[in-house]
Amino acid sequence: MVLDENYTLSNGVEIPKLGLGTWFISNKDAAGVVKEAVKIGYRHIDTAQAYRNESGVGEGIRNCGVKREEIFVTTKLDAGIKSYQEAVSSIDESLKKMKLDYIDLMIIHSPQPWSKFGGDDRYLEGNREAWRALEDAYKNGKLRAIGLSNFNKTDIDNIIENCSVKPMVNQILAHISNTPEELIEYTQNKDILVEAYSPIGHGELFKNEKIVEMAEKYGVSVPQLCIRYDLQLGLLPLPKSENPEHIKNNSEVDFIISKEDMEILKNLKEIEDYGAASIMPVYGGGFNLKSIISYIFQRIASIFR
Repeated sequence: MVLDENYTLSNGVEIPKLGLGTWFISNKDAAGVVKEAVKIGYRHIDTAQAYRNESGVGEGIRNCGVKREEIFVTTKLDAGIKSYQEAVSSIDESLKKMKLDYIDLMIIHSPQPWSKFGGDDRYLEGNREAWRALEDAYKNGKLRAIGLSNFNKTDIDNIIENCSVKPMVNQILAHISNTPEELIEYTQNKDILVEAYSPIGHGELFKNEKIVEMAEKYGVSVPQLCIRYDLQLGLLPLPKSENPEHIKNNSEVDFIISKEDMEILKNLKEIEDYGAASIMPVYGGGFNLKSIISYIFQRIASIFR
């Protein structure tokens, strides 16, 4: 069962092959969701400073009934932090909020601040400074592993060529119909594990008839097919859900997609519209206050439908 399986990072630390994403889970609900996931068998929880639920996630981890050393916890350094001292303070703040003695993995959330995401400035010096802070926290035992998120080849090289500790992870958007093969291959060839966030395309893959048909062919749900797809590429998927039934379903992926079907899924037309989430930078949208407020109101409305 996938919940019992691990990848081994380049520094020898084991990381569970499937994680629970917590983006847009409120801080007040996070502890309960984490405890339910651990009860189901999850041992890998992914959060971020930007999610504003670190304290709730930490509470869930501390009170889940499983030993701390059996849970793998990831958080992310805010994308806007591009100086050494800010990063040092921010790392300590995450530890304080989560009330944990150490964090298993901490990654730079983005090579660019969200308001500048996709621009020409890659913030190379700022990322080197933030990375140096992660390295020091790693060497001091505050972090068991360190890594990157949304980094492309240039960004990765900037870190590798200037670091004393090589990145162990790069977390990127990777799902059926949107598989950045060159970046995945390049990253994996550097002995860096690729994690896949939004493995179900922020829910948009439910609307693809070919994916629905193939899921039916294998007798599985669309999320199960999507998660299995990432696993077969050697990626670590991070599906997000607050529903215990869905969280359990997402872990039941012990089947094999044929090579022929993997190629079909890999070459499906890319998603051009991620629905309400299209405003978010990682989905190709702009990032401004008006669009964020609009998205939040849409999320709230969906709760009461």
